Amino acid sequence: MNKPRIIIADDHLLLTEAIKSLLEPEYEVVGTFADGDSMLKDAESLSPDIALLDVMMPNMNGLSACVHLKKVFPKIKIIFISMDRCLDTVSEAFRSGASGYILKTSAAGELKVAIREVLRGGYFATPSLTEGMFGSFVQNFKRMKSGPELTVRQKEVLQLLAEGYSMKQVARKLNITPRTVAFHKYTMMDALEISSSAELVSYAIKTGVAVPQAAH
Repeated sequence: MNKPRIIIADDHLLLTEAIKSLLEPEYEVVGTFADGDSMLKDAESLSPDIALLDVMMPNMNGLSACVHLKKVFPKIKIIFISMDRCLDTVSEAFRSGASGYILKTSAAGELKVAIREVLRGGYFATPSLTEGMFGSFVQNFKRMKSGPELTVRQKEVLQLLAEGYSMKQVARKLNITPRTVAFHKYTMMDALEISSSAELVSYAIKTGVAVPQAAH
């Protein structure tokens, strides 16, 4: 019987290697990546059953990568492994198509439990995140709303701008025109009631859309 195929995307390389070593006796880890963009470029050729993603990664964050992965592989199971315990972020992860969300402070065995659960068609979240919830915690998370809803493309533009790329550089990376980048930028600023680029960067980091530049 073939082992389930796993890909891992996390810019903390030591953690990625530790997860790979933990899982390889039971699963086939077919790819490890430092950001969502490089993962998506190779994912189709790797045919993964499961993707383990960090939320905050350079170039493309895990939430955007999750949405793109689900379009290419509708049946893939996605589990986030993150330091971010903000319930808005967790709810966004499940709305994006995730089946699990684990805190990096959890015991290693929790990841194995989560993988087995999602492979059976279930859902998993670190128990401390779901305390006080009644009924399906997934439905609880999906019902949460966290301010204006940005599109996937807007989040991609926002992340790259927040990471210091110019509008021309963002346009090249996303294969769109600089005018389109500007349109997305000012549409977001209007929707978020933000009046400066600095505020936009602050919003991106605070909401987990972008990685603080010092973390690179």
